[in-house]
Amino acid sequence: MSAADEGRSLGTLVATARNEAGALMRDEIALIKADLQRDAKLRTIPMLALLTAGLLALFAFLALTLGLAYWLHAWWGVPLAIAFTITGGLYLLLAGALVAFAGRAFKTMPKADVTASVKESVSAVLTALKAHPDGSGGAGR
Repeated sequence: MSAADEGRSLGTLVATARNEAGALMRDEIALIKADLQRDAKLRTIPMLALLTAGLLALFAFLALTLGLAYWLHAWWGVPLAIAFTITGGLYLLLAGALVAFAGRAFKTMPKADVTASVKESVSAVLTALKAHPDGSGGAGR
């Protein structure tokens, strides 16, 4: 303690420390908010570009779907309704293959064991409380 702090009561010192900790937390939160706002502004243009690219890819997919159906109709002489049915069936087969792949990938993925992590954290905190040097277990502080 400094010479100026020796004349103050414990309550005054605790209140000062609490006020300073609160001010520090407010400053940290303000800094985090400013960082998040800056990051959001930096990411806006690239995100809009990705969204636009996705929209254009959707339009291209629709155009290619129509083109495939009309190609089947024009070159193979398949009736138009059948050509669209064949195109839709091809997409369903592709979707089924992707679902099967994803299902196999999820089955082989290790499961997250959240309860073990929580138990480890609780035991670490309890161990730290028990090992407090003044014998109080840290609870009386």
